[in-house]
Amino acid sequence: MTSRRKALLVGGGAVVLGLGGAAGLAWRQMGSMADFEAAAMQTRAVLPAAPEIRDLIRYATLAANGHNTQAWLFRPGDNAITILPDMARRTPVVDPDDHHVFVSLGCAAENLMLAAGAAGRSGEIVYDPTGDGAVVARFGGSNGEPALFDAIPHRQSTRSDYDGSVVSASDLALLAAMSAVPGVDVVLVTERAQMTRIADLVIAGNAVQIADPAFVAELKHWLRFSPVAALRAGDGLFSVASGNPALPEWLGPRLFDLVFTEKAETAKYAGQIATSAGIAVFSGAAADPEHWVQVGRSCQRFSLQATAMGLKSAYVNQPVEVPALRAELAALVGLPGRRPDIVMRFGRAPAMPYSARRPVDTVMI
Repeated sequence: MTSRRKALLVGGGAVVLGLGGAAGLAWRQMGSMADFEAAAMQTRAVLPAAPEIRDLIRYATLAANGHNTQAWLFRPGDNAITILPDMARRTPVVDPDDHHVFVSLGCAAENLMLAAGAAGRSGEIVYDPTGDGAVVARFGGSNGEPALFDAIPHRQSTRSDYDGSVVSASDLALLAAMSAVPGVDVVLVTERAQMTRIADLVIAGNAVQIADPAFVAELKHWLRFSPVAALRAGDGLFSVASGNPALPEWLGPRLFDLVFTEKAETAKYAGQIATSAGIAVFSGAAADPEHWVQVGRSCQRFSLQATAMGLKSAYVNQPVEVPALRAELAALVGLPGRRPDIVMRFGRAPAMPYSARRPVDTVMI
């Protein structure tokens, strides 16, 4: 966070505390981080020895997803769980073709299969184009992958500066191997000059998005500024999980308008990428929902393997969200003519607070 952003946020808090009355009461009633963290850890509780279907679905919901909208629905069946896109929770400005929705379904499906595998029921993931874009996780009888499964409750998108340390060649090879999924290419970039060029695309995409009032309005809709609001919604982007302080819900959006500027965001992303060990770019062999699901599986496996190795990761998807930048990114990473789907930075850093998740009952049909 820049010093200006810190001053504005902390200063805003001082103003509220000094107001007393209704404003001071709102500050005190925004909830406690202790309550939020307790709920987050309960969601991430280790699976019981004999997990039920709802336990497997709970682990599936810990997957990465755009804006933490959790745009998925789970329909249990005989020896299978169907995962459907929840289009009521889509983000049409940042994701007009629902690309991120289907990537998120792939992330959830991968978590689901890893959890089932830990119970000796691993099977296969199938995309069903006739079922409203559904993803079907069919259970079998094989064992799972313990390292990736164990990482599920600890994985997070860590949106902070990293420590700049290098990841060894052997660890990079393991990350690439564990994220291999049919129909997906993964390119790991660790050379500094190339990372800087990708950072330029991230910053350029960020400038386009910040200049779009519709994008900013959609982002604000999914922001949660206080622990009680994050717990009540069970979704969205909690400010504390990005390194910002908790704020009353009436104050957070006002301060956001002051600090969410192109200059501040440029400095933030430049610093975050400069301190990262590398950048991973994922691209499906075709630009369709079936391959987007596969991309989701791949990037989820990547982030879980990174977590198992003590690494953190976070999405920097601006160059894939702004169509005009996709071709340059694809050429830069050696995939000319392809649509790049996901961009993630990775490195070492302390853990951040976790994001909220909705109760399992609300996502089961």
